[in-house]
Amino acid sequence: MRKIVFAALAAASLALPLTGCDQQQSEEGLNKLKAFFNAVKPDNLLLKNLQPGVTTEAQIREQMGEPEMERKFTDGSKRLEYPRGPAGTNTYMVDIDSDGLFVSVTQVLTAENFAKVRPGMTMDEARRLLGKPTEVAEYRLKKERVWSWHWLEDGVNQDAMFNAHFGPDGTVVTTSRSEAIRGGQR
Repeated sequence: MRKIVFAALAAASLALPLTGCDQQQSEEGLNKLKAFFNAVKPDNLLLKNLQPGVTTEAQIREQMGEPEMERKFTDGSKRLEYPRGPAGTNTYMVDIDSDGLFVSVTQVLTAENFAKVRPGMTMDEARRLLGKPTEVAEYRLKKERVWSWHWLEDGVNQDAMFNAHFGPDGTVVTTSRSEAIRGGQR
């Protein structure tokens, strides 16, 4: 905890306006500081007090930061993607209704969702289901791209990697599991 506080103080000192800096630079520094705090914020604080039908999209962005990806649907609703990686084991999908109000939040890196990844699924379909992969590896001789997600296989403390293997046409050929060593690094 002390390391986080020290890092936060160091980041804050960089974000403070310096003599001769203009307002835009100060705001940029403040935005970087907010992004840093959201990246290290514990999940219980990240998701604190989100109330369906009450919490607004603006409040979610203030609390959780800018999403990694935003998907807009034809009915006016949205899905915001918040991966907690690269060493994190959660990715949250936040659903917003057409009025800009919070509907729900789902942690998508689960055995149930991994079981939905099947041969023939496109990269975009996998991304919509699981969010941003922790790692992407290219195997040119095999003509294969492997996306890997770091997750807690037992839901509590058994780090693992779920891997989706994509062929040259960009669709899933197979999936696999591998060990995660030291916080997601294999």
